[in-house]
Parts: sequence; structure tokens; C-alpha cells
Amino acid sequence: MYAVIETGGKQYRVAPGQTIEVDTLAGDVGADVEFDRVLAISNDSNELVLGDALKSARVRGRIAGHARGDKVLVFKFKRKKQYKRTIGHRQNYTRVEVHEIVSY
Repeated sequence: MYAVIETGGKQYRVAPGQTIEVDTLAGDVGADVEFDRVLAISNDSNELVLGDALKSARVRGRIAGHARGDKVLVFKFKRKKQYKRTIGHRQNYTRVEVHEIVSY
């Protein structure tokens, strides 16, 4: 059984027991989270449920930790003008342990 959820403008395929890294969520480590934007659920019988049947579906999990990703370097330059600029970026993310997929 798995579900497709949307959070932070991105879609994730999740299954119970799986740990995913999503954009930063508000909450402390150990706090429960619930994703109500469920796009699809695949049942144990491999049936894909979509659309209005998922209005009350939820995916529940727990925040396992907050962290930052690897540094990404951005280098800008303009030739013949002596313009060079280096910028670094580290994205914040939250690690979530998925516990259950609830479809009513």
C-alpha cells in the first residue's frame, strides 16, 4: 500500500514505515504531522484510488528531525568585464517518518 501526497509544492510517494525528507515543517522533533493533500492511494489489491474518493484521506507521521542539505554553489560571471560572484545555498528540510495511510 502506498500513497501520493503533496507538500511544499512537491509530490512524494510514501508507504508506512518509510522516512521522507520534505521542505521545512513547523513543529518540534517528535510532533505528529498529518498530510491532508492526498492525490492517490494504491490499495493492497493494487487498485488506484483517485479524485473525490480521497477527500477524507490522510497520511499520518511523526517529525524525526530537522536538518540542512548539502551546499550548492552558484557561480556567476561576465566575460571580459572582470565580474565574478560565488554564492552558496543550503536548503532546510524536515525528516518525517510515515506511520499510517488512512482512507475512510
